Amino acid sequence: MSTATTTATSVGARLQQRCAHFGDSPAFRYPDPGLDGAWQSLTWTELAARVTELTAGLLALGVTPGQRLAIAATTRIEWVLADLAIMSAGAVTVTVYPNTNADDVAHILDDSGAVLVFAENAAQVAKLRTPDGGWIAGVRDVITFDPAGDPSVRSLREIMTLGVEVLDHDPGRVHRVLETITPDQLATIVYTSGTTGRPKGVELTHANWLYLGAATAAEDFMRRDHLHFLWLPLSHVFGKLLLANQYEVGYVTAIDGRIDRIIDNLAAIRPTAMAAAPRIFEKIYARVTATATAGGGLSAALFRWAIRVGATRQDPSRPWWQRLQLAAADALVFTKVRDRLGGRLELLISGSAPLAPQISSWFAAAGLPIIEGYGLTEATGVSFFNRPGRLRIGTVGQALTGTEVRIADDGEILLRGPSIMRGYRHLPDQTADIIDADGWLATGDIGELDADGYLRITDRKKDLVKTSGGKYIAPSAIESAVKAACPLVSAAIMIAAGRNFASLLVTIDPDTSRDMSADQVRATVAAAVAEVNARLNPWETIKQFRILPRELSVEAGEVTPSLKVKRAAVNRNYADLIDAIYRGEQAGPPPA
Repeated sequence: MSTATTTATSVGARLQQRCAHFGDSPAFRYPDPGLDGAWQSLTWTELAARVTELTAGLLALGVTPGQRLAIAATTRIEWVLADLAIMSAGAVTVTVYPNTNADDVAHILDDSGAVLVFAENAAQVAKLRTPDGGWIAGVRDVITFDPAGDPSVRSLREIMTLGVEVLDHDPGRVHRVLETITPDQLATIVYTSGTTGRPKGVELTHANWLYLGAATAAEDFMRRDHLHFLWLPLSHVFGKLLLANQYEVGYVTAIDGRIDRIIDNLAAIRPTAMAAAPRIFEKIYARVTATATAGGGLSAALFRWAIRVGATRQDPSRPWWQRLQLAAADALVFTKVRDRLGGRLELLISGSAPLAPQISSWFAAAGLPIIEGYGLTEATGVSFFNRPGRLRIGTVGQALTGTEVRIADDGEILLRGPSIMRGYRHLPDQTADIIDADGWLATGDIGELDADGYLRITDRKKDLVKTSGGKYIAPSAIESAVKAACPLVSAAIMIAAGRNFASLLVTIDPDTSRDMSADQVRATVAAAVAEVNARLNPWETIKQFRILPRELSVEAGEVTPSLKVKRAAVNRNYADLIDAIYRGEQAGPPPA
């Protein structure tokens, strides 16, 4: 059990306490571009020193408590340093996804009132320019992580050097500021990408982060000896909450957000723990399954046998002969699967979207249990999660200690506790709509609690659709079932609202389908749709499906940076195709 305490009143003060406790043990590993990407280590003592230097540099620039400072960058060690320094100065971190378009960047900076931006590189700097070459209104300083070839910006190294000079003359400068920060002060404004409309600023306090760090650490799902691989976007609350947990527990985090380096990094780092969005686990499942069964014959049969045997792994009372079978399945099949992921992974964490039970079961069979959790940005990222050793596939686990939950009469999940946001920035009416006078947060999700407090999410309240015949359909569960039944499918979007039957748009993973003809792909998808339809009520069945010409993309506005589908955008982009599906009076069977 963690012995972490929460006597500190701010994230920065708590960090200094924990760094002093962990001392010269490693805190982070990161690739250094100045050394051809060679991995370097940063101890807790060094982390505290760098954060203090950068904080002092920001104070020298005139940063004052309560001011908003934005970070527009991928996940990297500099993001962590900037975030901690901003909060240690009493200022507020404003998150900006690096792939946010210039219009939304302008909206976020204007809405937050950001006065300074940490920009990763020249591409991010360009989004901050007005047509006449100046900065977006309100921005007075820009600090870059990488060289930007722009004399009007400052480098991170320059600000840290400035901080060293400040501390040489006044060693207690940062400490005095830390002592003034209170738990109810703003620490972060996380701009949710959302599935509709402009990004909204979720205001999170130091108290929110301190609670999340201490409460998750007390659950012991992460250990001090873990090596955690962090590549998730830190502009998303999921990535930030993992850092809050690390600061309490003290394990090492290897950090590199380059998506194209994930597989190489797994081999180089050989982590013991990793978190990801469900889409990553779906891709791993799809590619391993497709590779293992592509040739048919004995190898495919062996793989399917191993999966059946692996289903007994979570049963401690299994007989001796099943233990022998499992040992054989490990030696012949599962060790190879685990080796492809670095060979040492023992804990996987899934969040930000629902994970199909079939996918979770497959990973558990392979000896890679996925700890699925549930939370919202508005609740600082996590409110429920499955504990190691008490995993119930198909649920998101039990509530975090200190978090209250109840189910409303209409099935909506309501949350209350120390993790609930202060509110949406500049949106008091929307805040009042989601948080009632008693502090209960309406999540917008429909769910069920079992007798042991395990929560099962059944759908999004707003995603429930009514057909023209008056029947309600919950699309998410059906979409997940299709993806689990067909590893080729990378996204599935059900169309049913106001229609006389349900149809489905699907996208195909190009890597998984590389060696298949178009007819084979259609036939495989059709078989999966038929398999899923056999388990549905008549009004829920998919009568038609269409394969889209490309995968959904952030650039086209069809998915969020955390890979959640924006239904309205997909419906808009493919309106002609959808209209064509429903042009006839009758729906035939799905085309093969």
